[in-house]
Amino acid sequence: MKCNKLGRTGITVSEICLGTMTWGSQNTEAEAFAQMDYALDRGINFFDTAELYPTTPVSAETYGDTETIVGNWLEKTGKRKDIVLATKVAGAGRPYIRGGEPITGAAIREAVDASLRRLKTDYIDLYQIHWPNRGHYHFRQAWTYNPFKQDREKAVADIEEKLSALDDCVKAGKIRAIGLSNETAWGTLKYLSLAEKKGLPRVATLQNEYNLLYRSFDLDLAEVSHHEDVGLLAYSPLAGGILSGKYLDGQKPAGSRGSINGDIGGRLQPRQEPATRAYVEIARKHGLDPSAMALAFCLTRPFMASVIIGATSMEQLKTDISAADLVLSDEVLAEIAKVHRFYPMPM
Repeated sequence: MKCNKLGRTGITVSEICLGTMTWGSQNTEAEAFAQMDYALDRGINFFDTAELYPTTPVSAETYGDTETIVGNWLEKTGKRKDIVLATKVAGAGRPYIRGGEPITGAAIREAVDASLRRLKTDYIDLYQIHWPNRGHYHFRQAWTYNPFKQDREKAVADIEEKLSALDDCVKAGKIRAIGLSNETAWGTLKYLSLAEKKGLPRVATLQNEYNLLYRSFDLDLAEVSHHEDVGLLAYSPLAGGILSGKYLDGQKPAGSRGSINGDIGGRLQPRQEPATRAYVEIARKHGLDPSAMALAFCLTRPFMASVIIGATSMEQLKTDISAADLVLSDEVLAEIAKVHRFYPMPM
Protein backbone atom coordinates (compact mmCIF):
# COMPACT_ATOMS: atom_id res chain seq x y z
CA MET A 1 0.00 0.00 0.00
CA LYS A 2 1.48 3.32 -1.08
CA CYS A 3 1.54 6.07 1.53
CA ASN A 4 1.38 9.86 1.26
CA LYS A 5 2.06 12.80 3.54
CA LEU A 6 -0.80 14.92 4.84
CA GLY A 7 0.18 18.38 3.69
CA ARG A 8 3.24 19.65 5.56
CA THR A 9 2.42 17.83 8.78
CA GLY A 10 4.77 14.86 8.50
CA ILE A 11 1.81 12.54 9.13
CA THR A 12 1.90 9.61 6.69
CA VAL A 13 -1.28 7.85 5.59
CA SER A 14 -2.18 5.00 3.25
CA GLU A 15 -3.40 6.15 -0.18
CA ILE A 16 -6.69 4.42 0.59
CA CYS A 17 -8.62 5.55 3.66
CA LEU A 18 -11.34 3.48 5.29
CA GLY A 19 -14.60 5.42 5.42
CA THR A 20 -17.13 4.66 8.11
CA MET A 21 -20.41 6.42 7.41
CA THR A 22 -22.53 3.26 7.13
CA TRP A 23 -21.47 1.87 10.50
CA GLY A 24 -24.35 1.95 12.95
CA SER A 25 -27.08 1.92 10.32
CA GLN A 26 -26.31 -0.28 7.30
CA ASN A 27 -23.53 -2.09 9.18
CA THR A 28 -23.47 -3.60 12.65
CA GLU A 29 -20.62 -3.07 15.07
CA ALA A 30 -19.38 -6.62 14.37
CA GLU A 31 -19.29 -5.91 10.63
CA ALA A 32 -17.47 -2.63 11.23
CA PHE A 33 -14.90 -4.43 13.40
CA ALA A 34 -14.33 -6.96 10.61
CA GLN A 35 -13.80 -4.14 8.11
CA MET A 36 -11.26 -2.39 10.33
CA ASP A 37 -9.40 -5.65 10.96
CA TYR A 38 -9.26 -6.47 7.25
CA ALA A 39 -8.24 -2.97 6.20
CA LEU A 40 -5.43 -2.78 8.75
CA ASP A 41 -4.14 -6.20 7.65
CA ARG A 42 -4.00 -4.88 4.05
CA GLY A 43 -1.89 -1.86 4.94
CA ILE A 44 -4.61 0.76 5.48
CA ASN A 45 -3.66 2.92 8.46
CA PHE A 46 -6.11 5.78 7.88
CA PHE A 47 -9.73 5.80 9.14
CA ASP A 48 -12.13 8.70 8.55
CA THR A 49 -15.29 9.34 10.54
CA ALA A 50 -17.44 12.25 11.77
CA GLU A 51 -19.66 13.16 14.69
CA LEU A 52 -22.59 13.26 12.21
CA TYR A 53 -22.22 9.60 11.18
CA PRO A 54 -23.86 7.29 10.27
CA THR A 55 -25.49 8.99 7.30
CA THR A 56 -27.50 6.11 5.80
CA PRO A 57 -29.75 7.70 6.87
CA VAL A 58 -28.78 10.62 9.11
CA SER A 59 -30.86 10.69 12.29
CA ALA A 60 -30.90 12.03 15.82
CA GLU A 61 -31.16 8.46 17.13
CA THR A 62 -27.89 7.33 15.54
CA TYR A 63 -25.92 10.58 15.91
CA GLY A 64 -22.39 9.78 17.12
CA ASP A 65 -22.81 6.02 16.84
CA THR A 66 -20.08 5.57 14.22
CA GLU A 67 -17.47 7.28 16.38
CA THR A 68 -18.57 5.06 19.27
CA ILE A 69 -18.05 1.94 17.15
CA VAL A 70 -14.57 3.09 16.12
CA GLY A 71 -13.77 3.85 19.75
CA ASN A 72 -14.94 0.41 20.86
CA TRP A 73 -12.66 -1.21 18.26
CA LEU A 74 -9.69 0.89 19.35
CA GLU A 75 -10.34 -0.07 22.98
CA LYS A 76 -10.74 -3.75 22.15
CA THR A 77 -7.70 -4.06 19.88
CA GLY A 78 -5.29 -1.60 21.45
CA LYS A 79 -4.37 -0.46 17.93
CA ARG A 80 -4.66 3.29 18.45
CA LYS A 81 -1.00 3.94 17.66
CA ASP A 82 -1.32 2.02 14.40
CA ILE A 83 -4.11 4.25 13.08
CA VAL A 84 -4.23 7.81 11.75
CA LEU A 85 -7.68 8.85 12.91
CA ALA A 86 -9.71 11.62 11.28
CA THR A 87 -13.07 13.01 12.31
CA LYS A 88 -15.17 16.14 11.70
CA VAL A 89 -17.29 18.75 13.45
CA ALA A 90 -20.76 19.09 11.92
CA GLY A 91 -22.03 22.40 10.60
CA ALA A 92 -25.41 24.04 10.88
CA GLY A 93 -28.74 22.55 9.95
CA ARG A 94 -29.60 19.71 12.35
CA PRO A 95 -31.44 20.75 15.52
CA TYR A 96 -30.12 17.78 17.51
CA ILE A 97 -26.50 18.89 16.96
CA ARG A 98 -25.90 21.95 19.13
CA GLY A 99 -29.32 23.34 18.29
CA GLY A 100 -28.60 23.40 14.57
CA GLU A 101 -26.35 26.44 14.95
CA PRO A 102 -23.33 27.27 12.75
CA ILE A 103 -19.85 26.21 13.81
CA THR A 104 -18.32 28.57 16.38
CA GLY A 105 -15.16 28.38 18.44
CA ALA A 106 -17.17 27.13 21.41
CA ALA A 107 -18.85 24.50 19.21
CA ILE A 108 -15.46 23.20 18.07
CA ARG A 109 -14.16 22.87 21.61
CA GLU A 110 -17.34 21.08 22.69
CA ALA A 111 -17.37 18.79 19.65
CA VAL A 112 -13.71 17.83 20.02
CA ASP A 113 -14.22 16.75 23.61
CA ALA A 114 -17.34 14.76 22.71
CA SER A 115 -15.55 13.00 19.84
CA LEU A 116 -12.61 12.14 22.08
CA ARG A 117 -15.00 10.50 24.54
CA ARG A 118 -16.79 8.49 21.87
CA LEU A 119 -13.55 7.50 20.14
CA LYS A 120 -12.00 6.52 23.48
CA THR A 121 -8.74 8.29 22.67
CA ASP A 122 -6.70 11.19 23.99
CA TYR A 123 -6.05 12.76 20.60
CA ILE A 124 -7.40 13.05 17.05
CA ASP A 125 -4.84 13.01 14.25
CA LEU A 126 -6.83 15.07 11.73
CA TYR A 127 -9.78 17.23 12.77
CA GLN A 128 -11.90 18.64 9.97
CA ILE A 129 -14.57 21.31 9.47
CA HIS A 130 -17.34 19.24 7.83
CA TRP A 131 -18.78 22.15 5.82
CA PRO A 132 -18.49 25.95 5.99
CA ASN A 133 -20.99 28.25 7.67
CA ARG A 134 -21.30 30.45 4.60
CA GLY A 135 -22.82 29.15 1.37
CA HIS A 136 -20.93 26.70 -0.84
CA TYR A 137 -21.52 24.68 -4.00
CA HIS A 138 -21.13 21.16 -2.61
CA PHE A 139 -23.96 18.67 -1.91
CA ARG A 140 -25.46 19.35 -5.39
CA GLN A 141 -25.82 23.09 -4.67
CA ALA A 142 -23.81 24.30 -7.69
CA TRP A 143 -26.94 25.35 -9.57
CA THR A 144 -28.06 27.78 -6.86
CA TYR A 145 -24.65 28.83 -5.47
CA ASN A 146 -24.41 32.61 -5.03
CA PRO A 147 -21.37 33.91 -3.10
CA PHE A 148 -22.47 37.53 -3.65
CA LYS A 149 -24.89 37.17 -0.76
CA GLN A 150 -22.06 36.47 1.68
CA ASP A 151 -20.95 39.07 4.23
CA ARG A 152 -17.24 39.61 3.57
CA GLU A 153 -16.23 40.67 7.07
CA LYS A 154 -18.30 37.98 8.74
CA ALA A 155 -16.87 35.26 6.49
CA VAL A 156 -13.30 36.19 7.44
CA ALA A 157 -14.06 36.65 11.15
CA ASP A 158 -15.82 33.28 11.15
CA ILE A 159 -12.76 31.49 9.74
CA GLU A 160 -10.44 33.22 12.20
CA GLU A 161 -12.65 32.20 15.15
CA LYS A 162 -12.55 28.56 14.02
CA LEU A 163 -8.79 28.64 13.55
CA SER A 164 -8.29 30.11 17.02
CA ALA A 165 -10.39 27.34 18.58
CA LEU A 166 -8.53 24.69 16.61
CA ASP A 167 -5.26 26.25 17.78
CA ASP A 168 -6.40 25.87 21.38
CA CYS A 169 -7.12 22.19 20.74
CA VAL A 170 -3.74 21.65 19.09
CA LYS A 171 -1.93 23.33 21.99
CA ALA A 172 -3.91 21.17 24.43
CA GLY A 173 -2.74 18.04 22.62
CA LYS A 174 -6.26 17.08 21.60
CA ILE A 175 -5.67 17.26 17.85
CA ARG A 176 -2.51 16.99 15.74
CA ALA A 177 -3.54 18.55 12.42
CA ILE A 178 -6.52 20.28 10.83
CA GLY A 179 -8.41 19.89 7.59
CA LEU A 180 -11.41 21.24 5.72
CA SER A 181 -14.27 19.51 3.96
CA ASN A 182 -16.73 20.72 1.33
CA GLU A 183 -14.71 23.90 1.00
CA THR A 184 -13.94 26.22 -1.91
CA ALA A 185 -10.69 27.61 -3.31
CA TRP A 186 -11.25 31.01 -1.70
CA GLY A 187 -12.14 29.47 1.65
CA THR A 188 -9.09 27.23 1.65
CA LEU A 189 -6.75 30.10 0.77
CA LYS A 190 -8.30 32.32 3.44
CA TYR A 191 -7.67 29.65 6.09
CA LEU A 192 -4.07 29.40 4.87
CA SER A 193 -3.42 33.14 4.79
CA LEU A 194 -4.93 33.74 8.23
CA ALA A 195 -2.94 30.85 9.67
CA GLU A 196 0.28 32.31 8.31
CA LYS A 197 -0.55 35.84 9.43
CA LYS A 198 -1.73 34.90 12.93
CA GLY A 199 0.53 31.93 13.67
CA LEU A 200 -2.41 29.49 13.72
CA PRO A 201 -2.61 25.84 12.55
CA ARG A 202 -2.14 25.30 8.82
CA VAL A 203 -4.75 23.37 6.83
CA ALA A 204 -3.27 20.03 5.75
CA THR A 205 -6.09 18.49 3.71
CA LEU A 206 -9.32 19.16 1.92
CA GLN A 207 -12.01 16.46 1.96
CA ASN A 208 -14.24 17.10 -1.04
CA GLU A 209 -16.23 14.89 -3.36
CA TYR A 210 -14.26 13.55 -6.32
CA ASN A 211 -15.10 10.81 -8.79
CA LEU A 212 -15.40 10.13 -12.51
CA LEU A 213 -18.79 11.88 -12.55
CA TYR A 214 -17.78 14.89 -10.48
CA ARG A 215 -14.36 16.39 -11.12
CA SER A 216 -14.58 20.06 -10.16
CA PHE A 217 -11.41 19.64 -8.06
CA ASP A 218 -9.42 19.32 -11.31
CA LEU A 219 -9.66 23.10 -11.76
CA ASP A 220 -8.89 25.86 -9.23
CA LEU A 221 -8.59 23.54 -6.24
CA ALA A 222 -5.98 21.44 -8.03
CA GLU A 223 -3.89 24.60 -8.36
CA VAL A 224 -4.36 25.39 -4.68
CA SER A 225 -3.33 21.84 -3.82
CA HIS A 226 -0.16 22.05 -5.90
CA HIS A 227 1.06 25.42 -4.67
CA GLU A 228 -0.01 25.09 -1.04
CA ASP A 229 0.53 21.38 -0.29
CA VAL A 230 -3.09 20.75 0.61
CA GLY A 231 -3.92 17.21 -0.48
CA LEU A 232 -7.37 15.97 -1.43
CA LEU A 233 -9.13 13.34 0.63
CA ALA A 234 -11.66 12.22 -1.97
CA TYR A 235 -15.05 11.21 -0.63
CA SER A 236 -17.69 9.40 -2.71
CA PRO A 237 -15.08 8.14 -5.20
CA LEU A 238 -17.75 5.77 -6.52
CA ALA A 239 -20.43 8.50 -6.53
CA GLY A 240 -22.37 6.75 -3.78
CA GLY A 241 -21.98 3.38 -5.54
CA ILE A 242 -23.30 4.63 -8.90
CA LEU A 243 -20.01 3.92 -10.69
CA SER A 244 -20.26 0.23 -9.82
CA GLY A 245 -23.07 0.10 -12.37
CA LYS A 246 -25.54 -1.43 -9.94
CA TYR A 247 -28.12 1.34 -10.45
CA LEU A 248 -28.17 1.22 -14.25
CA ASP A 249 -31.56 0.82 -15.92
CA GLY A 250 -33.41 1.92 -12.80
CA GLN A 251 -32.18 -0.86 -10.55
CA LYS A 252 -32.08 -0.28 -6.79
CA PRO A 253 -30.70 -3.40 -5.12
CA ALA A 254 -32.17 -4.19 -1.71
CA GLY A 255 -30.06 -2.81 1.11
CA SER A 256 -28.10 -0.47 -1.17
CA ARG A 257 -27.65 3.20 -0.41
CA GLY A 258 -30.00 4.02 -3.28
CA SER A 259 -32.75 1.96 -1.68
CA ILE A 260 -32.30 3.86 1.59
CA ASN A 261 -31.42 7.42 0.60
CA GLY A 262 -33.48 7.65 -2.58
CA ASP A 263 -31.48 9.71 -5.04
CA ILE A 264 -28.19 9.36 -3.09
CA GLY A 265 -27.94 13.02 -2.25
CA GLY A 266 -29.03 14.17 -5.70
CA ARG A 267 -26.55 11.97 -7.57
CA LEU A 268 -28.93 9.28 -8.77
CA GLN A 269 -30.85 10.94 -11.58
CA PRO A 270 -31.22 10.29 -15.33
CA ARG A 271 -28.51 12.73 -16.40
CA GLN A 272 -25.70 10.60 -14.96
CA GLU A 273 -26.76 7.32 -16.56
CA PRO A 274 -25.12 7.72 -20.02
CA ALA A 275 -21.78 8.67 -18.47
CA THR A 276 -21.97 5.87 -15.92
CA ARG A 277 -22.78 3.36 -18.63
CA ALA A 278 -19.83 4.57 -20.71
CA TYR A 279 -17.40 4.17 -17.79
CA VAL A 280 -18.76 0.72 -16.94
CA GLU A 281 -18.34 -0.32 -20.58
CA ILE A 282 -14.69 0.82 -20.55
CA ALA A 283 -14.06 -1.32 -17.49
CA ARG A 284 -15.74 -4.39 -18.95
CA LYS A 285 -13.97 -3.96 -22.28
CA HIS A 286 -10.61 -4.15 -20.50
CA GLY A 287 -11.57 -6.89 -18.07
CA LEU A 288 -11.70 -4.57 -15.05
CA ASP A 289 -14.16 -4.30 -12.21
CA PRO A 290 -15.97 -0.95 -12.70
CA SER A 291 -15.56 0.02 -9.04
CA ALA A 292 -11.87 -0.86 -8.97
CA MET A 293 -11.28 1.10 -12.18
CA ALA A 294 -13.06 4.18 -10.83
CA LEU A 295 -11.01 4.09 -7.63
CA ALA A 296 -7.76 3.42 -9.48
CA PHE A 297 -8.42 6.48 -11.61
CA CYS A 298 -8.74 8.62 -8.48
CA LEU A 299 -5.40 7.26 -7.29
CA THR A 300 -3.70 8.57 -10.46
CA ARG A 301 -4.51 12.19 -9.64
CA PRO A 302 -1.43 14.19 -8.56
CA PHE A 303 -3.32 16.10 -5.85
CA MET A 304 -4.64 12.97 -4.13
CA ALA A 305 -3.58 12.42 -0.52
CA SER A 306 -5.97 9.51 0.07
CA VAL A 307 -9.15 8.07 -1.44
CA ILE A 308 -11.89 7.38 1.10
CA ILE A 309 -13.66 4.10 0.38
CA GLY A 310 -16.89 2.90 1.92
CA ALA A 311 -18.37 -0.59 1.84
CA THR A 312 -21.33 -2.39 3.34
CA SER A 313 -20.00 -5.88 2.59
CA MET A 314 -16.62 -7.56 2.80
CA GLU A 315 -16.85 -8.37 -0.91
CA GLN A 316 -17.17 -4.67 -1.71
CA LEU A 317 -14.34 -3.83 0.68
CA LYS A 318 -12.00 -6.33 -0.95
CA THR A 319 -12.79 -4.96 -4.41
CA ASP A 320 -12.23 -1.39 -3.26
CA ILE A 321 -8.88 -2.14 -1.64
CA SER A 322 -7.75 -4.07 -4.72
CA ALA A 323 -7.69 -0.75 -6.59
CA ALA A 324 -4.38 0.05 -4.88
CA ASP A 325 -2.75 -2.69 -6.97
CA LEU A 326 -4.45 -1.76 -10.23
CA VAL A 327 -2.43 0.20 -12.78
CA LEU A 328 -4.59 1.67 -15.53
CA SER A 329 -3.13 1.49 -19.02
CA ASP A 330 -2.65 4.55 -21.21
CA GLU A 331 -5.47 3.20 -23.39
CA VAL A 332 -7.91 3.03 -20.47
CA LEU A 333 -6.93 6.53 -19.31
CA ALA A 334 -7.42 7.90 -22.82
CA GLU A 335 -10.87 6.34 -23.05
CA ILE A 336 -11.80 7.78 -19.65
CA ALA A 337 -10.63 11.22 -20.80
CA LYS A 338 -12.77 10.95 -23.92
CA VAL A 339 -15.90 10.14 -21.92
CA HIS A 340 -15.16 12.99 -19.51
CA ARG A 341 -14.95 15.47 -22.39
CA PHE A 342 -18.35 14.25 -23.60
CA TYR A 343 -19.97 14.23 -20.13
CA PRO A 344 -18.05 16.84 -18.09
CA MET A 345 -20.63 17.35 -15.32
CA PRO A 346 -23.37 14.73 -15.42
CA MET A 347 -24.41 15.16 -11.77
